[in-house]
Amino acid sequence: MRCLALFLLLAPFASVVGQTDPDTKTTLRSARELLLSRDFDKAQNLCTQVLKADPKNIEALALRAQTFVGARKPLDAVADFTRLIELEPMNANAVDARGGEYFKAGKIAESVADFDRFLAVRPVEANGHWRRGISLYYAGKFEAGRDQFRGYEKVDTNDVENAVWHFLCNARLIGVEKARGEVLKIGKDGRVPMMEVYALFQGKARPEDVLAAATAGNPPAARRDVQLFYAHLYLGLHAEVTGDAKKTREHLTEAAKLRIAHYMGDVAVVHLGLLPKP
Repeated sequence: MRCLALFLLLAPFASVVGQTDPDTKTTLRSARELLLSRDFDKAQNLCTQVLKADPKNIEALALRAQTFVGARKPLDAVADFTRLIELEPMNANAVDARGGEYFKAGKIAESVADFDRFLAVRPVEANGHWRRGISLYYAGKFEAGRDQFRGYEKVDTNDVENAVWHFLCNARLIGVEKARGEVLKIGKDGRVPMMEVYALFQGKARPEDVLAAATAGNPPAARRDVQLFYAHLYLGLHAEVTGDAKKTREHLTEAAKLRIAHYMGDVAVVHLGLLPKP
């Protein structure tokens, strides 16, 4: 999925900041700059400093929650988003962000509930909310998940990942072979090795074709690792849906090692954690 950054730095979590003294404004400005430079610990410390003096400071809560998102501390992020929502019950962005953090913490039902709560307020964003579709898949709500990914076609018809997640939901409902006949049609996904992944789920390519595409042309290490992450993630998902538990664990373990700074990196880690113990 291509349209979500690591975390929503510019999202207006704080709908009303209110009056803030100059020193606090300076501290929070420094915290935001540190957050943007990905110095999460220092940003978090500055926000905590403000919150000790003013526990209801909306901007400090929102910023600190985002430092926890960036630092991959989902339960800490959930706690701050929850406090933020208590202070501003109609803060839809905070509800949506908490849903993502619940998912990363493996709390799938809570994730779905938050995403549904968000869309009740922002129905215009329903089609594009692919994160909800992923949570629905892990919640075992395959029909609703299938519908979510079909809706995403109205947003992007060139996203192999959307077609794959639609297939995964559909395969749980009607079986792998029938689902292959209902794979969503896409145009051209320029990301490597997505077209090979698409062919794999259609039954037109082999796992080795996906891995070969991910490393073809001797790409720079950083790009190769991203491409291999996606290759192993979707090879693991393909192995699972086709009944190969050994390959499922092998590929998802590799994907988790290559975990990228994107929501899908967390999906790999969550999925690996949900697998039965060997």
